[in-house]
Amino acid sequence: MTPRILAATTGRILRQLRHDRRTIALLVVVPAALLTLVYFMYADQPTPPGQPTTFDRIALVMLGIFPFVIMFLVTSIAMLRERTSGTLERLLTTPLGKLDLLFGYGIAFGLAAAVQAVVAAGVAYWIFGLETAGSMGLVIGIAVVDAVLGVALGLLCSAFARTEFQAVQFLPVVVIPQLLLCGLFVARDQMAGWLQALSDAFPLSYAIEALQEVGAHAEPTGRMWRDVAVVLAAVVLALVLAAATLRRRSG
Repeated sequence: MTPRILAATTGRILRQLRHDRRTIALLVVVPAALLTLVYFMYADQPTPPGQPTTFDRIALVMLGIFPFVIMFLVTSIAMLRERTSGTLERLLTTPLGKLDLLFGYGIAFGLAAAVQAVVAAGVAYWIFGLETAGSMGLVIGIAVVDAVLGVALGLLCSAFARTEFQAVQFLPVVVIPQLLLCGLFVARDQMAGWLQALSDAFPLSYAIEALQEVGAHAEPTGRMWRDVAVVLAAVVLALVLAAATLRRRSG
């Protein structure tokens, strides 16, 4: 990668994103709206003494899941459009390398994810009274890492799609199994052995565990840092694999 080209690529993607109002609304407004729905779903649920409310438990996890899902969908389609429009082929005739392009996407959408996470966390903490033992800043940071994971996996999957419909089809294949096995519905240590093995192989499981560590502990724990490191390693691996499999044209 070349720093100058990487910076120029990141700037180009951010300018494109700035002019796409629908995508901005999807990134910023939708997570906050979904958190509002979650709040009213669990507002009247009884809470055992000494336990976090159902909303606190669910909303904390959703602050990581919503950016992951949305960024996966947006970036897989965005990269596919680069290929089908011929933009990618033109770009790759310049000194731009595949890693410059893919890491540029990761940085640009990571910055967008930071705005998304701040807005969603602000709604959760300041409007709906979300309470966590750890700091809001750690929650936002992990939510951004989750979003970048969605970006990386979306870019990787887009290399195997020829149409936007095919890109969307990767959602139930790549995203939903991770949602089911991340520990949101059943604790991972209570799953059948083969399901737990699958859960251990999915990076989203570590992202959710990191958020749960922040929810339960006032200070960052070693497990939280380990989980974040695993997710970041998965991001880098996915971007490198995406560069290796990226085709200039779709077809």
